[in-house]
Amino acid sequence: MINNLSLDRFEQILKHYWGYSLFRSIQRDIIESVYNGNDTLALMPTGGGKSITFQVPALAMEGICIVVTPLIALMKDQVENLKKRGVRATAIYSGLSKHEIDVELDNCAYGEVKFLYVSPERLTTQLFRERLRKMKVNMVAIDESHCISQWGYDFRPSYLKIVELREILPKEVPFLALTATATPDVVDDIQQKLGFRNGKVFKMSFARDNLVYLVRNVEDKTKHLLKIVNSIPGTGVVYVRSRDKTKEIALMLRKEGISADFYHAGLTMEIRNAKQADWQANKTRIIVATNAFGMGIDKPEVRFVVHIDLPDSPEAYFQEAGRAGRDQKLAYAILLFNDSDASKIDQRLEANFPPIEDIKRTY
Repeated sequence: MINNLSLDRFEQILKHYWGYSLFRSIQRDIIESVYNGNDTLALMPTGGGKSITFQVPALAMEGICIVVTPLIALMKDQVENLKKRGVRATAIYSGLSKHEIDVELDNCAYGEVKFLYVSPERLTTQLFRERLRKMKVNMVAIDESHCISQWGYDFRPSYLKIVELREILPKEVPFLALTATATPDVVDDIQQKLGFRNGKVFKMSFARDNLVYLVRNVEDKTKHLLKIVNSIPGTGVVYVRSRDKTKEIALMLRKEGISADFYHAGLTMEIRNAKQADWQANKTRIIVATNAFGMGIDKPEVRFVVHIDLPDSPEAYFQEAGRAGRDQKLAYAILLFNDSDASKIDQRLEANFPPIEDIKRTY
């Protein structure tokens, strides 16, 4: 029972379910905007507390919140976190049987489920749309909303169908779009593609005072990695570009008596989930991974993220480095490079952006 009269409704919910007394930065502005029925776009850095901005207003309103996300790992993670707090939540994702999906959608339409997590692809199915008409939806939250824009760094055509929900839902149901990075073009594009009406845009400062960014020019990267691991206590992530390298570095760390494992997209989903679960539960201290690891993983106490290889772009680096220090305590983002990396970057640019003559000839 929420009964702390010295706090307002949103603060009571925050205190009751999350144990915090105060909102961070622009969280409250976003919550008030959505609660008042405004279509809202929130730009918040990785670790900025995006989920609070839709979970709090949805709990303050009657009905169910539809959360659209492309990440099954995030769905499962957030559903588990909400259940631990005594909030009814569910997710529909590939792998569930038709009967299981049927039961979950019934619970959303006729039960007391507060949050339904779905992929953008799921929104287009006839079964989902039929059941959606029977749900009392209080808001739609769209995570990773940069995916809707052809100018975004991870365009997914299925996101273009989200706007069709407006034809099914009452017109007063607000949309909240969330993203960690978006250029001005992407900000405009998101609002247009989601059919915003007099939308509001909020942008959080991307400065992370608790996160120390370090760049080190070193010839022997593995030797320097060992130095980092032995001098910074706590959990870490090490990013590399090749699958073989994930295994090689994890084995090297193990030989040095450090609890480590490797992760990449070539492993089965079952093995990936097991490795991730061990890391989340601190059974594994360090995970060595390609960029397949990390999206949607909410582990607050990561003390360091080390990049042994340069990522694809500044946006990708910012996303991956931002997985450190989400608990607001001191953490380190360390980039290791040497002279050979510069030539690799040049080669990558040539491969990704061939001369126009080559494109015309191929076409």
